[in-house]
Amino acid sequence: MSLSQLPLSYCTNVHAGQTVAEVEAGLDRYTVAVKERFGQPLAAGLWLANPVVNEIQQTPDGARRFADRLMKRGLTCHTLNAFPYGDFHSARVKENVYLPDWKGNERFLYTMACARVLVTLLQDQNEGSISTLPLGFKGFARSFSPYFIRGASASLIDAALTLKGIHEVTGKLIRLAIEPEPLCVLETTAEAIEFFGKLRQQASEIPGAEEAVRTHIGLCYDICHQAVEFEDVAESIRALDEADIRINKVHISCALQIDHPADNADGRAALRRYVEPRYLHQTTARTLMGTIVRETDLSEAFIANPPRPFLEAAAWRIHFHVPVNAHHMGPLSTTRSDLIMALTEVANLDYAPDLEVETYTWEVLPGAQERDLVEGLSRELTSTAKLISEID
Repeated sequence: MSLSQLPLSYCTNVHAGQTVAEVEAGLDRYTVAVKERFGQPLAAGLWLANPVVNEIQQTPDGARRFADRLMKRGLTCHTLNAFPYGDFHSARVKENVYLPDWKGNERFLYTMACARVLVTLLQDQNEGSISTLPLGFKGFARSFSPYFIRGASASLIDAALTLKGIHEVTGKLIRLAIEPEPLCVLETTAEAIEFFGKLRQQASEIPGAEEAVRTHIGLCYDICHQAVEFEDVAESIRALDEADIRINKVHISCALQIDHPADNADGRAALRRYVEPRYLHQTTARTLMGTIVRETDLSEAFIANPPRPFLEAAAWRIHFHVPVNAHHMGPLSTTRSDLIMALTEVANLDYAPDLEVETYTWEVLPGAQERDLVEGLSRELTSTAKLISEID
C-alpha cells in the first residue's frame, strides 16, 4: 500500500490558537507560506482547542464557513489533533495536557464536537481521523482506580457508537486514533494491545458496539513516543497489525537522544539547554539488564545527578520532539533512524494511515528566537516527502 494517498500534513499545534481568529492567523502567517515553499499539496493537520470548536459551532453554518475559508487558502484537512484540550501554549502545560481524561464526559463531548466539525472540513473526502490522548496520565492517582479503565472504555464505546451514527447520516467515516505516550495509561505497544482486548470485550456486551469499536477506534502511532520506549518500532507495528489494531494516524516525529551520557560532558551540557518549563519531557534509558527506567521530566537536577541505572546506560532518550530531518542536534543525536524504520514498516500495511509531521516544540527549542519557523517546517516536510517517495 502506498504511504501517501492523501497530501502530507503538519500539525498546527505548533501555533498558538484559542480563538478561530488566532487559528486562521496562524494559517496565514505559517501554513500558507509553508505550502508555497514546500511546493506540493499540503493538508492542514488542524489542532482545534475546545474553545475554538465551541466558537465554530456557535452558528449552524460555522463549520461550513470555516471550511470555505480553509479552501480559499488552498488547504485541505483530513485529520485533527484533539489531544490538547485547552491552551497548549500557556507558560506551563506539562501534565495538564492529559486533562480532561477519557474517564470523564468532557473529553467525550470535546472529541465528538471535533468529529462534527471534521465532517464538514473533509469536503469531498469520505474518511478522516482524530488523534486523542492515551486515556490519562499514570502520574494522576485516579488513573490507578479499578474503575478507570472500564470508565474510559465506556466513554470510548460511546464515541464509537456516536461516530457510527455520524457515518450513517453523513457518509463520512471518522476514525479515532488513541496516541500512546511515555508515562501515560497507554504507553507501550504491549499495553495498547492488552487494552484493545479489554475494550473489545467490554464492547461485546452491547449490541453492535464491538463492530463500531473495530471500525472507529484505533491508534495514532507517534514514532517519537515508541522510540522513547526503546521499542523495536518495526516489530511494534507488526504486532499491532497481528492484533488487528488499526493505525489510523502516524505522527512523524523524532526524539532527542544522548549517547554514552556518563562520559559525554559536551552532550550533558547541551542537554541542559532542553530543560524548559512548558512541556513534559519524559526521559528513559535501557539498563544493562534490558529493563527501561523512566524519569518523569527532564531537569537540571536530573542531568547533574542521574540515578545509577541512567548513569550506566548506553543512551538516554528524551520525549522532546526535534526536527524530523535532523540526525543530530549539536553533540546530541536523534531517533531519525527509528522514524525511517517505522515508515518503512507502515508501507507494508494493507491500508494507508494518515501521515502528519508533528514537531510542536519549535518555540522551546534552544535558539528558537533565531529560527525561521516557515523554513524549519518546510525542511521537515520536504525531507519527509523525499523519504516517502523513496519508501514507496
